[in-house]
Amino acid sequence: MSKFEREMIRHCSPTLAGMKTGNLFSYPFTSYCQLAEQLDQCNNTLNARGVYLEVLRINASRVLIYVYRESRLLKDFSCPRVDSFLQNIGYHTDDLKSCLEFLSKRIQNSSEFPHEIGLFLSYPFEDVQGFIEHEGKNCKYCGCWKVYCNENETIKLFNKYKKCTQAYYQRLLSGSSLMRLTVAA
Repeated sequence: MSKFEREMIRHCSPTLAGMKTGNLFSYPFTSYCQLAEQLDQCNNTLNARGVYLEVLRINASRVLIYVYRESRLLKDFSCPRVDSFLQNIGYHTDDLKSCLEFLSKRIQNSSEFPHEIGLFLSYPFEDVQGFIEHEGKNCKYCGCWKVYCNENETIKLFNKYKKCTQAYYQRLLSGSSLMRLTVAA
C-alpha cells in the first residue's frame, strides 16, 4: 500500500464507496514523473468503476486532486438550479471536461476556493448558496462543509462519511486494494 493510496482513502472514501460525487485531497510530491505515474495507474484502475482523478492545481511540491464519479457529477449538473447557477458564473455544463478545466482555472487564479466547488463535491445547493449569501458566517453546523439547511439530516450524513472512511482505512490496512474498495458505478 502506497502513501498515495492511504491519502486517497483518508480523504475520498465516500466517493469510492459511491456515497458522494467527489472529494478533494492535497498531496505532496517530490517527483512529478512519479506523481503522473501514480495518477495514470489510479485512473487506469478506477475508471472502469466510474471513478476519475483530475489534477486541479499543482505547484512545486503539492498537487490538489479531485476524485469524482463522472455519472454522478453529470446528474448533479442536470439539476436546473445547479445548471443555471454554474452557467451564470461561466461554466459550460454541457461539457464536463470544459467544466473541470474552468474550475481548475478558477482555483489557480483565486486566493480562495471558488465557492461553487461544493457543487462538485455533493454539497447541497442550499448550503452552497447559504455559504455565499452569509459569506461563510452564521451556519447552523460546521462539519465536512458549513451547513445552512437540513442540519439534522446533514449531521447524520457526516457521520456516515466518517464511518465509511474509518471502515475503508481499516480494510486498506488489512490488505484490500484500492480497486476492491471502489464500488462500481
